Amino acid sequence: MLVIVLENAPPRLRGRLAIWLLEVRAGVYVGDYSARVREYLWHQVSEGLGGEATASAVMCYRASNESGFEVRTLGKNRREPVLYDGLQLIAFKPVEEQSQAEAKDAPF
Repeated sequence: MLVIVLENAPPRLRGRLAIWLLEVRAGVYVGDYSARVREYLWHQVSEGLGGEATASAVMCYRASNESGFEVRTLGKNRREPVLYDGLQLIAFKPVEEQSQAEAKDAPF
């Protein structure tokens, strides 16, 4: 099983993934492909996001490990996969201080 989730991705990338995978929700793609096709699709995602500052992607796929799956991410996101004692977990980073200062200065 392969799941790719895109946020703020360009329409061209979304269309490219829709050719290979089933889009079950906006930006959520599901399929079942070999490792070779999975790597090809992830390459397409990384190329498609390119320099998009607000775009991000996450991919989950079946793997032979304790949890049974692996996670990869691209782009800016507060959730980041980390390896802890042989298990892949998700670390939740705090809001950056600069972002907090900008939020205080916002007019609304």
